[in-house]
Amino acid sequence: MLNLDTHVLLHAVAGKLTAAETRLLAANRWSISAIVFWEIAKLSQLGRIAMDLDDADVVRVLARVQVWPLTREIARESTRLDIVGDPADQLIAATSIVHKVPLVTRDRALRKSKLVPLAR
Repeated sequence: MLNLDTHVLLHAVAGKLTAAETRLLAANRWSISAIVFWEIAKLSQLGRIAMDLDDADVVRVLARVQVWPLTREIARESTRLDIVGDPADQLIAATSIVHKVPLVTRDRALRKSKLVPLAR
C-alpha cells in the first residue's frame, strides 16, 4: 500500500503521472490522509485546480482509495517531523510514519525528510 499526497492523487485523476509514478501506483493499493479531502476542496475553491470533490473522475478514484483518519497520534507525530512547511503536508507525512506506509510525493521538502518513509 502507498500513501499519496494530494498533488500525486490529482495527477493520477488527470492522467498526468510520470512513467515511474504510473508503474509504482499500478503495482500497489492507494491510501490518503483525510486532510487530502480538505486540500482538494480548498484548491478548487481558490481556482488552483479545475476539478472538485464532486467531479466524476475524482469520485471514481476516491471510491477505491483507503482513507486514513486524522488521529491524536498523527497530530502528535506531525509536530515531530524534521521538515517545516504546509501543515496539511505535515499531516500527510505523519500519516505515512504512523501507519508505516510509503509516501508518494513530488514535494521537495518531504522528499528531504529522514523520517518519512518514501516510495521508491
